[in-house]
Amino acid sequence: MSPSETIHVHADGRTAWVTLDRPPLNVLDIAMMKALSSALGLQLERLNPKCDFIAFQGAGPKGFSAGAEVRDHTPDRVTEMLEAFHGIFRRLWEAECITIAAVHGHCLGGGMELATFCDFVIATESAVFGQPEIKLGCFPPVAMVLLPHLVGPRAALDLILTGRTISAREAQQLGLVTRVAADDHLTQDVDALLAELRQRSPAVLGMTRRALWRRMGLDFDRSLREVEEIYLHQLMKTEDAQEGIRAFLEKRVPTWRGR
Repeated sequence: MSPSETIHVHADGRTAWVTLDRPPLNVLDIAMMKALSSALGLQLERLNPKCDFIAFQGAGPKGFSAGAEVRDHTPDRVTEMLEAFHGIFRRLWEAECITIAAVHGHCLGGGMELATFCDFVIATESAVFGQPEIKLGCFPPVAMVLLPHLVGPRAALDLILTGRTISAREAQQLGLVTRVAADDHLTQDVDALLAELRQRSPAVLGMTRRALWRRMGLDFDRSLREVEEIYLHQLMKTEDAQEGIRAFLEKRVPTWRGR
């Protein structure tokens, strides 16, 4: 499957809809990450120069995205994978437009990082969220930066260190989900939010978003660089991180050695 087949972009007035389409769970491999980053750059500019909103959704009935491709975490690929994946978030951080994630089904790992990085998250009742990277002997770099600001350090530690899965309702209570929609009403609820936002000044929306994050004291790019350094040069050098990835690919229980 080529990158152009895994990322679809279409313009609807002032909104660009970005669809993740790699069935069955829209797992993001390196090629798909690069295609998504490209879609957020030149492709969006060509399709809709006046795009004020970006809405992300996952194709198929099973979910928004189950995260990054585990095979791309091996030593020969992990640096390229991290650069490609984090390039998406750096683009979104600098974007002038407002972002919305329309989430159904599984929203895990890198999929949860992408969704919760958006300004608004509309999730169906049956959607589930989780950062399961710890079960592979890894941690989620973007979530490490963002979650403490969204839910506080205690809840962030709970989600990241246990890797547990939570419901859309619990995610809403924590502050990760903006609104919960009925399973058959996701598109309508996203459309209703977009209709509400279109009544506001797009310039003021973008300015307000930036001012809010500055007020929160988040230097995203610097923080992400620091976490990347730990991930690549400390975490991925441990035997346990390498064992966790191997065990997953070999479909067996990992044997942790504590080093």
